[in-house]
Amino acid sequence: MLKPIILSGGSGSRLWPLSREAYPKQLLPLIGSYTLLQNTVKRVQNLPETQAPMVICNEQHQFIVKGQLHELGLSDAELVLEPMGRNTAPAVAVAACLALAEGADPVLLVMPADHLINDLIAFNQAVACAKALAERDFLVTFGIKPTHPETGFGYIHYGEPLVADAYQVARFVEKPSLAVAQEMLAAGDYAWNSGMFVFKASVYLRELAALQPKMCEAIKAICSQLTAKDNLYRLPKEAFEQCPSDSVDYAVMEKTKHAAVVALDAGWSDVGSWDALHEASTADLNGNVTHGDVYTLNVENSYIRASERMLVAVGVKDHIIVETSDAVLVAHKDHCQDVKSVVNYLKQTGRDEHITHTKVYRPWGSYESLIQGDRFQVKQLCVNPGARLSLQMHHHRCEHWVVVQGTAKVTRNEEEFILRENQSTYLPIGTWHRLENPGKVPLHIIEVQSGSYLGEDDILRVSDDYDRVPTQAANPN
Repeated sequence: MLKPIILSGGSGSRLWPLSREAYPKQLLPLIGSYTLLQNTVKRVQNLPETQAPMVICNEQHQFIVKGQLHELGLSDAELVLEPMGRNTAPAVAVAACLALAEGADPVLLVMPADHLINDLIAFNQAVACAKALAERDFLVTFGIKPTHPETGFGYIHYGEPLVADAYQVARFVEKPSLAVAQEMLAAGDYAWNSGMFVFKASVYLRELAALQPKMCEAIKAICSQLTAKDNLYRLPKEAFEQCPSDSVDYAVMEKTKHAAVVALDAGWSDVGSWDALHEASTADLNGNVTHGDVYTLNVENSYIRASERMLVAVGVKDHIIVETSDAVLVAHKDHCQDVKSVVNYLKQTGRDEHITHTKVYRPWGSYESLIQGDRFQVKQLCVNPGARLSLQMHHHRCEHWVVVQGTAKVTRNEEEFILRENQSTYLPIGTWHRLENPGKVPLHIIEVQSGSYLGEDDILRVSDDYDRVPTQAANPN
């Protein structure tokens, strides 16, 4: 059997300002109506003799991921929550250990959640070839047929042929200079490194134990203590943090003597930058890709995306223009890789535009900051039908709730009461409170906060439907 392992831990910083740590690119519908994660899940569902997938993601994304799997009608997927990123090698080791603990030794198909593949027939054929090699104890990766001398990818040099379209790996090549990339493209026996793998769970752990013994021992110790709750595994923070961090490529594939590569020509893209997304999208006659309320005049070969307002572009060529509620990116396509430097700047200067959007998703719904001042903030809360927030209190702020749509059930200390449209309530500092939507339509609340400290960490949570870790309210003084 084939066991799909979907890695959904990246932050997609080169697609800022649309992709951010709290809502990264794999969770966004960048092309079509499905998100990149959902497209990856649908892709593996078409493969024969395939088990339910295992998705490995950051714990802060668990409810978004669960929701997107639920939209696909997928109830049997396993979810592994990482408390922090330790790169791909430990994540895959966790998947291998858990797969073996179920009593079988499946072939793992390891795929990032944020890739595009257009030709599913070619993809399925390549996976079948890789699976056959994995059953012979090869560790297999996929080599993407290069279309141009790309300097942003690593390369794989084909070695001796094994079967049709499959080779031993002669060597891996780091991201090259343009001159070297041109030479490899001309040689014809190099491929882009896809970052996708196929191998037996036991073979991966065997090679990891030989090549990275500390990592393998750490992950085996962690997995021996794991138990699933509703198909969900939560990795312990302290133990996982102590595990060495490395990628599958560096930890295993570049060192093993059993690496193989299957050629893949299936319209692949890693959607790693705005120009890559432009290339993967369907353009108009002028080479432009537009989303949202966009008007262009004398614009060529550009990607223009509006989220919150009308965006007009006049007389530009080869540009990326992306508008969100709190940031606008304007970049020449030749400098798309520099967007990551912008994200680094935001981190270094203590800003938070790289972390969250103004609209923040929670397991019960979402909230959006509308206005913020020195000692006040106005938010719009949307609570899903049947959902409720935790029972909580704040030490540094009071809140005023106004119902603008739907019906609210409010807990305020010992009281419980119903609020309907145009009704409101006041929650003084130190009041235990909870908001619930008992209705069948979304509940929209305008929340006015005031106080000396308005941070999201000023929450003392004692009861929560979503098993979030109880919190202690912040003390900024």
